[in-house]
Amino acid sequence: MLETRSTVGIIPEKLQASAARGPELRPPAARSGWRGRYAFGLCLIDWTVGLVAASVALVLRFGSYGIQPFVQDYLMLTPLFPLAWIGVLAINRAYEFRHLFVGTDEYARVVRAGMGLTAALAIFSFTFDLRLARGYVIIAVPLATLVDLGARYLYRQVLHRSWARGERLHRVILVGHARAVADMTRRLRHESHHGLGIIGACLPPGSRSEMSAALPPIYGNFDQVAAAVSYSGADTVVVLSCPEIDGAALRRLAWQLERDEIDLIVASTLVDVAGDRTTIRPVDGLPMLHVEHPRLKGSARLVKAAFDRIGALLLLALSAPVLAVVAALVMFGPGGRGPAVFRQERVGKDGRPFVLYKFRTMVVNAEARLQELRNLNDTDGELFKMRDDPRVTPVGRWLRRYSLDELPQLVNVVKGDMSLVGPRPPLAREVAGYPADMRRRLVVKPGLTGLWQVSGRSDLSWDESIRLDLTYVENWSLAMDLAILARTASAVVRSSGAY
Repeated sequence: MLETRSTVGIIPEKLQASAARGPELRPPAARSGWRGRYAFGLCLIDWTVGLVAASVALVLRFGSYGIQPFVQDYLMLTPLFPLAWIGVLAINRAYEFRHLFVGTDEYARVVRAGMGLTAALAIFSFTFDLRLARGYVIIAVPLATLVDLGARYLYRQVLHRSWARGERLHRVILVGHARAVADMTRRLRHESHHGLGIIGACLPPGSRSEMSAALPPIYGNFDQVAAAVSYSGADTVVVLSCPEIDGAALRRLAWQLERDEIDLIVASTLVDVAGDRTTIRPVDGLPMLHVEHPRLKGSARLVKAAFDRIGALLLLALSAPVLAVVAALVMFGPGGRGPAVFRQERVGKDGRPFVLYKFRTMVVNAEARLQELRNLNDTDGELFKMRDDPRVTPVGRWLRRYSLDELPQLVNVVKGDMSLVGPRPPLAREVAGYPADMRRRLVVKPGLTGLWQVSGRSDLSWDESIRLDLTYVENWSLAMDLAILARTASAVVRSSGAY
């Protein structure tokens, strides 16, 4: 097809002809079709959830009254509740494509819709002197909010599974320098849940790359982006940071792509900073990107601390029988009799050491045997991991598979040494080898689970696990914590990356 993995600027004759006569971009009909069907499916889900929540509230609040006149009023109100629920979701932009598919913004808008509907019903009943049964509202709205969060999450997982199979992906052309293109290609191909399928790239004119194996097919240079989109059938262009594409060039590219609704994405140079920390504010006609500081202190962190300790206490109470059984298996099971709990010093928030508790999964003298196994490390960087570590007991291998060895860390959460969600708690020798940027992960408490655990755990490279930890630190929110906790259950069941 084209010999452009090593030489850029040589494009097929068809593409050269297309560039000469101007772009004739193909409309992204397939992409628009599945996105519209996805949004319609969300409407059906929300309507069903609203109807079920209203019906449950009707039965629980008025089930013992029979068909009385005031009950008949609520019988008529029940079919209207789903429409009101869809209405407040639409007002909160819970159906806009920019908030769907990935991230926690969609779920935050569902929660805001629930609070908004509660306030609207209160104001409406007060204004028109209507005596709405508080029990009906207290049951219907929270139930609709919680069930809708779960239903939308499951619906999104269906989409993510189709993306993992290579279906319904956005067809993406990357524009930028070879190293940036190779890095973005690697990251997006590893993280399929973003739905971006890289089909090609445009590099600077005349550039030659030593990274040919890591690059997608090259369709031309920066002047041929629109023609490359037409030739490849792409529906999305991602422009990476490079000095050649200034404001005027980017504006001209947007004009070329807008006629056929080709998505244009400009990747920020702010690595791992996203969400509500960034806002664009015009200053004398120039769009200025303002970056807020991460939420490392203040009331939000107090809420997180309360959520951590209350949640850990509840989980300890619920898992007490499991803890007792596991402790007995560790102490008297085959391959390694000894204490049930393994204690190890780890580094916590602001570099303060603390004692971490885990169920023992290795033989008693495991630490003494570590040096003889150093050259068999299956990971890069400072972390030591072996897929078939001979020190792991049969019971310990089973505990690691389902992450049951981590349960005693709930005690660390109650004590305040750790959070339910956060970066992985490192050893002191790992911290000693950190470069300056990596120490940023120590500004928050380490977590029982985190982004790296739900993204592949031990299957990830050292650099990738650190990047995920830094992403969490920079973009923390309570909604992110809840999403990670939900994904943790799925990751544990799949046993992905656990060894």
